[in-house]
Amino acid sequence: MTRRRGVMVLTLAVGTSACATATAAATVAQVRPESIAVPIMPIPADTIRDSTALVLASDAPTFVLTPHNVRLEISVTARRLFVIAGADTLRTATVSVASGRDFRYAGRTWRFATPRGRLLIRGKRTNPVWVPPDWHYAEVAHQHGLKLARLVSEARLRHGDRLTVRDSVVGLVPKGTGEFLALPTDEHVVFDSTLFIPPVSTLNRRLHRELGAYAIDLGNGYMLHGTADQRTIGTDATHGCIRLADGDLAWVYTYVPVGVPVVVR
Repeated sequence: MTRRRGVMVLTLAVGTSACATATAAATVAQVRPESIAVPIMPIPADTIRDSTALVLASDAPTFVLTPHNVRLEISVTARRLFVIAGADTLRTATVSVASGRDFRYAGRTWRFATPRGRLLIRGKRTNPVWVPPDWHYAEVAHQHGLKLARLVSEARLRHGDRLTVRDSVVGLVPKGTGEFLALPTDEHVVFDSTLFIPPVSTLNRRLHRELGAYAIDLGNGYMLHGTADQRTIGTDATHGCIRLADGDLAWVYTYVPVGVPVVVR
């Protein structure tokens, strides 16, 4: 914890969650001393590579994969992914799965589990943007001993200042003025020892590069995606999704088409 120009800056340590460390933006100095800036660090842009840089031609399948001739199988227990065509296994990969734990905070409970059963690849995205669920903010609040509140459209703070939203950005309107001070979109909104959950429609609820270079949609909010921390591959570090290492994710993204069945056991 440091102080800069009268502002308390609480920096998060890099870990297995989607929230990591960043340098606070200069506009933090506009908020009152009782506020806390909790930065979020995106993956450096130069670590995001396209599939051609990660997939070797020698690794390509010898035939075109379709929803009719290939399937993915994922073992949660073994933390392995298998690309299977008939009796042949075309590729295997180590994956991260959910912890299976329950998390309780502020009167709510979340269970972090990877769903079992038959799923389907429903879509694929490059450079996906993550919209964090409520549990992400609850974990940060719990970690730093903060209360949790949802910012719907406006919130009045202890000293008469107001939090509000303009042009898809959360900002501060100091007491007695009509001036709108936009808050950094790469930091959590924390005032009066409370972490405010930004509206889904705001840029403050958009995290870039948190999911790696690609996301493969399995439906109901579950995905195959990458991670900022390759050391977590092979662990039970996720909140439900399945993480792959960069090269494995690029291979699946490049060669496995939409519509392919995914069996999670």
